[in-house]
Amino acid sequence: MKEILMLDARQLERMEGLSVAYRRMSTSPETSRPMVIVQVPVRGMPGYRRRFNDPLAMLAVELETLRNHLEVGDDHVPTVRVQFGTGIIASAFGCETFVPDDELPCSRGPAIGEWEAIAGLRQPSTAAGLLGRLEEFTRVFRERLPEGVHVQHPDIQSPFNNGYAIRGNDLFLDMVDDPPSVDMLLDVITDFMIEVVPRLKAMVSDDRQWFFDMGVLWKGTARISNCSTTMIDPRMYERFVLPRDRRLFRAIGGGRVHYCGTSAPVIASFLGIPMLSGLDYDPYLHDLWSMCEGVPANVVLLQSVDAGSATWQRLVAGDWPKKRNIVIETATADVATGKEMLGALKRSMPA
Repeated sequence: MKEILMLDARQLERMEGLSVAYRRMSTSPETSRPMVIVQVPVRGMPGYRRRFNDPLAMLAVELETLRNHLEVGDDHVPTVRVQFGTGIIASAFGCETFVPDDELPCSRGPAIGEWEAIAGLRQPSTAAGLLGRLEEFTRVFRERLPEGVHVQHPDIQSPFNNGYAIRGNDLFLDMVDDPPSVDMLLDVITDFMIEVVPRLKAMVSDDRQWFFDMGVLWKGTARISNCSTTMIDPRMYERFVLPRDRRLFRAIGGGRVHYCGTSAPVIASFLGIPMLSGLDYDPYLHDLWSMCEGVPANVVLLQSVDAGSATWQRLVAGDWPKKRNIVIETATADVATGKEMLGALKRSMPA
């Protein structure tokens, strides 16, 4: 794949520097500096159906997306991911995978229609569903990666997100009508994730303490996505979900949380997850400055910012949060504008 992308010596040295800077965000946050990632789309690429069935086609697209980051010169570390979407763990429990051509794959329909079936639920094989294909694609990726390009951790979702995919909307009724069945379901999923995550980590990287996600290096081993918790009261999160998130992070060595939900109170509960190293969230619903004041110093925040938004205007005017270990992600249509946006943010940062 070197005909698609190859980093020169200067770029390789700069990427090593970025990895050092990202590690500092977790280990010495007070001496770190904000990082900026500028997304510039790549057009004319094969659809997801072809990529889903061809690891070389998928890898080629992943590498093409890195070229614009290198041209802009942002803080995105070159990383690729096997893009099987949100249904990887759920597929191991029997959920069907739906592969549209214009969006990432996802689960289609619950695997458990009757709550009585939960009592007979057992852990699947670590090669069940998409997991076997994931291992094959990852092997192809790693055999052909250009120097300086890393494999990101696959999308494992979380015990609760996977539980929602496996059980469907009935999961919310079960929380009221049959709480023990919810405990049983989430425990089986958590046990399986505890078993499979170290295998996935070893599959993508030899580093057991840090992982790549969204072009950023994070402390820990994986990202969990808790978007579905926006549909439950924070007290239900504390009762059903937080104990599983805690157990998972303790077992796998920590990681970060992705949350694109609307509920602000539940974010405070996420901070009760041990070994939490990072958090990203919906920027339209949660204020950057308030978030910076509300999280521990060692938790890295990633926030998307639209050019021209109120948040953007504050940042480029030099009104940055006191918290230093934050990642600002923005987007534009072309490389030239991306360079200008990157420069505007970098110049406005406090020394």
